Amino acid sequence: MIFKDRTEAGEKLAEKLIDLKEKETVLYALPRGGVIVGAAIAQKLKIPLDIIVACKIGHPLQPEFGIAAVSESGHLISNEEMVATVDQEWFKDEVARQQERARKEREKFTRSQKMIPAQNRTAILVDDGVATGLTLMAAIEELKDQKPAKIIVAVPVIPPDTARKIEEMVDQLVALEIPTHFAGAVGAYYESFPQVSDEEVIKLLKNGATNSFAN
Repeated sequence: MIFKDRTEAGEKLAEKLIDLKEKETVLYALPRGGVIVGAAIAQKLKIPLDIIVACKIGHPLQPEFGIAAVSESGHLISNEEMVATVDQEWFKDEVARQQERARKEREKFTRSQKMIPAQNRTAILVDDGVATGLTLMAAIEELKDQKPAKIIVAVPVIPPDTARKIEEMVDQLVALEIPTHFAGAVGAYYESFPQVSDEEVIKLLKNGATNSFAN
């Protein structure tokens, strides 16, 4: 399955989640691309939109290759075999640096607004696609701190091995495409997969927050 863009992917996921429309549900997206997918779902289901930030830790010799990920409150998910091959002092410092980056990203995107509470509610966690799943898994652990009644991960595409790991961590995984042979990059499953600007994320979150339970 090839998606036209992130908005179309979100609309297709919303169809799979339609039973949650206007229910006590909160949607949390991973910035940046996940926010576009999440916004389309939140609009269709008429539920509030927020974010959870987790940052990838890349290999020092190949930064695009993720060996771990850390959430804003310090939940760390690692590829232990790969982490064992790098300098441990460097890794410790990089974890701290990326955790601080995650905190600053939340402040920037939400303008320091408090996180929409998930306690005793259904929480949907969304990204625009998954490869290794390290960042998503760190976000799941972060979300568990909010004590939701149920956690649903919703993604357009995810490899089979990663899907199995995610299913063990949450109550439900909703995926539109679980390809037997993953193309290696999430962008391969989109016709249009541009970089997402900070301004676009901020605008979508501001609009999505109007669905808050407090309103």
